Amino acid sequence: MQCPRGERGSTLLDAVVGTALMLVVFVGIVGAFRLTVMAVSNNKARAGAIALANERLEFIRSLPYASVGTTGGIPSGNIAQSETVNLNDVSYTRRTFISWEDDPADGSGAADTNGVRTDYKAAKVTVSWVVRDGTHTITLISRISPPGVETSVPGGTLSFNVVDSRLVPVSNAQIRVVNAGVSPSVDLTTYTDAAGTAVILGVPSGSGYRVTTTKSGYSTAQTYGSSATNTNPIPAHLGVALNQTTAATFAIDVLSDKTIETYSPVSTGTTTESFNDASGIGSSSGVTVSGGAVRLTVGENGFTSPGSFLTTSFSTSSLVAWKRLTWATSTPSGTSIAFRVYDSSGTNLIPDSQIPGNSAGLTVSPVSLANVSTSTYPSLVIGATLSTSNASNTPSVDAYSISADTGPRSLPNIGLTMTGAKTIGTTVGGAQVYKYQNSSINSGSSGSVTLSGIEWDSYTIGLAASTTYAIQSVCNPQPETLSPNSSQTTRVFVAPFTTNSLLVDVKNASGTPIKNANVRLYRTTPAYNTTIASDGCGNSYFSGIAAGTGTSRYSLQVSASGYQIFNATSTINVSGTSRTSVILNN
Repeated sequence: MQCPRGERGSTLLDAVVGTALMLVVFVGIVGAFRLTVMAVSNNKARAGAIALANERLEFIRSLPYASVGTTGGIPSGNIAQSETVNLNDVSYTRRTFISWEDDPADGSGAADTNGVRTDYKAAKVTVSWVVRDGTHTITLISRISPPGVETSVPGGTLSFNVVDSRLVPVSNAQIRVVNAGVSPSVDLTTYTDAAGTAVILGVPSGSGYRVTTTKSGYSTAQTYGSSATNTNPIPAHLGVALNQTTAATFAIDVLSDKTIETYSPVSTGTTTESFNDASGIGSSSGVTVSGGAVRLTVGENGFTSPGSFLTTSFSTSSLVAWKRLTWATSTPSGTSIAFRVYDSSGTNLIPDSQIPGNSAGLTVSPVSLANVSTSTYPSLVIGATLSTSNASNTPSVDAYSISADTGPRSLPNIGLTMTGAKTIGTTVGGAQVYKYQNSSINSGSSGSVTLSGIEWDSYTIGLAASTTYAIQSVCNPQPETLSPNSSQTTRVFVAPFTTNSLLVDVKNASGTPIKNANVRLYRTTPAYNTTIASDGCGNSYFSGIAAGTGTSRYSLQVSASGYQIFNATSTINVSGTSRTSVILNN
């Protein structure tokens, strides 16, 4: 059917645009509706919270003054400190805190004119509830005055100060005080003010007040009781004396995470080609592989010259550094062999700046590859040119070897320990009791474990007693400081355990590890003299050595370019898994 002139039908584009416009409008309407519903719900819930708080305050005001208190609180009473209340399909948490207060009108603390600091009671009721946009809280406070003249309450005062690692006050820190040994028993929770302080008046006299301080996302600080494993706790549970103030300071801060990774150390490996067949030859001309050697090809008139070959490309996983090239050859009179090192294509020579004399040909073994860039040349090809001036003689290449440093590689399922520097007392024998001591850490199948929620401290990592390894190197000097609100990764390199070993870590005066230092361990009787260069972590590891104590102790000499030589003569004890640190001065 043909549309009348001047009229047109709707197209697909018109329909899409119209649908999009309607969608925008309806999304806005739905969003506005949701906000309206949420606002109405919040207002309804808030009204319920205010009603519950007022109800509790009215109940408190109706009680005799002596009965105004909470269960386990100071002052003591029968009002629950915390309870869950359901109202209008909303679940509320109602907390009641009642405390003695010192009215500044007649002087505060020691300046109180009548010596009575428990002038009145303050009731604080907090009601919280959870809705879609988070947790909401309302707080109402009321003053409860005595019916007559204020009277002194027998007891003492607990004064708390909570700071962080920088000694900055921590506000709203939770302080729980528990003591079942006084009457009435105490189990109350209070919070610090903006100055990081909290004061509790009228505390029943007695010993054994257990105090725990924390905050959401923060570490915990507390008092400790005497036990068989901690006979002299620090800080011990608090005592309160009549009309005396007991003050205590606690330090807490934001928790951190620490990751420990375990690796096998960097090691030197060597690959040797013995030419048992031609599989190690990539290309060749004028040479033959036979009898475990590469020789010139025999022609009608004897050996033809010259001949050459290129090996297949050599590479290794986890390459750290190229080390050296060596070869075994035979060069009878009138013959010669020249080696060259190429990139993986076998066409581009490694420049002479990295292998001196490479372009002219290398004739003296071994050849250092230490300056060859591993990033530019992750693979190498060896080339050799064989020549003779006597058709009756041929040179032969019997074998060649390339060595390289490889690693580290992740080492899974290593048992670890970690101990902090903070102490909480001593044993009966005087040994330190550490606040953090974890002997059941395992690096898992990935060779990596993350410890979450760790307090700021200086931590030392070790190996579990059951492991068959010993620490060979740690790039992060131990102990290692973990700062608040941080994430830290420590890489631990381990080697097979030997009965006696010595780990020497070398660093400068500022604590920076020194690599490539010459670390010499030696003694006369029994004779021993070995030098090991410190690795990239500044560590030298001597394994499988004999014990050295008393008159058979070892001597140690450490030197590095730009530093004074360190000498320790007959002072290094080695017994089991041993360790010593050396600081080199400029």
